[in-house]
Amino acid sequence: MAELLAPIADRKAEAPALVDETGITTWAAFDERVNRLVHLLRSHGLAEGDVFACLYPNRREYYEAFLAAAHAGLRLVPVNWHWVADELAYVLDNSEAKVLLADARYADLVVEGSAGATGLRAKLAVAGTIEGFDDYEAALGSAVAGEPEGQVLGGPMFYTSGTTGRPKGVRSGVFGGAMPPGVFALMAAGFTQSAAAPVDGVTLLDGPLYHSAQWAFSVFPLVNGNATVIRHKFDAAETLRAIDEHQVTNVHLVPTQFIRLLRLPDDVQAAFDGSSLRIVWHGAAPCPPEVKRQMVAWWGPKIVEYYGGTEAGIVSYVSSEEWLARPGTLGKPLPNMEVMVVGDDGEHLGPNQVGTLYFRNTMGLDFEYHRDPDKTAKAHLEPGVYTLGDMGELDDDGYLYLRDRKIDMIISGGVNIYPAEVEGVLVTHPAVRDAAVFGIPDDEFGEQVKAAVELHDGYTADDALVAEILAYCRTKLAGYKVPKSVDVEAALPRYPTGKLYKRLLRDPYWEGVGRSI
Repeated sequence: MAELLAPIADRKAEAPALVDETGITTWAAFDERVNRLVHLLRSHGLAEGDVFACLYPNRREYYEAFLAAAHAGLRLVPVNWHWVADELAYVLDNSEAKVLLADARYADLVVEGSAGATGLRAKLAVAGTIEGFDDYEAALGSAVAGEPEGQVLGGPMFYTSGTTGRPKGVRSGVFGGAMPPGVFALMAAGFTQSAAAPVDGVTLLDGPLYHSAQWAFSVFPLVNGNATVIRHKFDAAETLRAIDEHQVTNVHLVPTQFIRLLRLPDDVQAAFDGSSLRIVWHGAAPCPPEVKRQMVAWWGPKIVEYYGGTEAGIVSYVSSEEWLARPGTLGKPLPNMEVMVVGDDGEHLGPNQVGTLYFRNTMGLDFEYHRDPDKTAKAHLEPGVYTLGDMGELDDDGYLYLRDRKIDMIISGGVNIYPAEVEGVLVTHPAVRDAAVFGIPDDEFGEQVKAAVELHDGYTADDALVAEILAYCRTKLAGYKVPKSVDVEAALPRYPTGKLYKRLLRDPYWEGVGRSI
């Protein structure tokens, strides 16, 4: 049996493990399907350290892929379903993926995006047919069902958009050390204890599973025996119904989802019981203080905010009570995380001084960017000491506060968007000489993508040209990365060195907002 699932399947073989809109997978069936997938991937020549990719919506088969990777020493690349074919093709090539699993609803995307992926040894389609793909269920059914030998811990390699304009794979040291899967069970137990997540509870997945936070806040509880209720698309009223119907004990949400919940009619809010909830994690983007206060008032002191990132994992978290006593804090760093505040001159700063935040995992865990040693080096102050590009401070009692982002990343609805990638597309339009992309306030999503462009001679700045530029972006970028609006400037503010001074463009939009991110 799969080492991480065996003790749970032994205890509650016929109890639901995974529940989505299409059906239920029991723990016994889940264990068997993971075993079969491990054997299937190995039959295509995948060995420890190899990569396979998964383009699924939120569905039960996603967890089969994650758990197969965890037992076969493989790295799984979760593909963002909003990507266009060019983005998919790049990641398949960059990651050196050898197998692609895809849902038939994305048939056009995967056929085009995988057409030139010569490294793929197998392509398998779930929930329908895709030209050139084998049927996942048929392949799984013909695979060996017995316990795989030589189980080794593997895990995800999430792609996070890079400041050089292309996504970068984050290779966590956790999944590259030939460790047994049982190490992940110990990590999950520690997560459960520190974050007060119940053992044998019920998790609601209500955000994209290609996001590292949704993976962490559902897979860790899963390994601790949690059933997982899966929703592909967030609907505020349905979320309330699902929590009560399935007696959900824990869920991860982002501030945009809080806002939509708070906008529900009074009678819908009043009908929500929510007594099963033990903990509601939130992060991935700054939460407006008044939104958080309203959620705590409605759902009680179950709201727990965390700070971290794909590269660092969870750095700190803060309870509702602590946050209300110290508004804006992200809590104290976890026992295994050391936080350093570093000035521009490289000096370590003291309490109440703002600088770049650097982190060290005292367990020796680190990360690297796949096939990008330069980017890896730039993220590190020294080996094992790294930054996410954020600026902040620690108060006299060791509580962490985030003050600004040193890098230009935009966070819209909890999703990271890197301006350089969008700028790289804008400047390939024949009318655009120069481009700057930055985030401006958005009441629902926190930030929205704004572009400022400088035109080549001979082009007229009118609505038709702006519409043409945006339409062009939609052919090259996932929809959430496309600017919501475009300002046409006579000249963008660049230093003689060529560096773009974005604050001159960005700051006017943030005046009077009361926040800078």
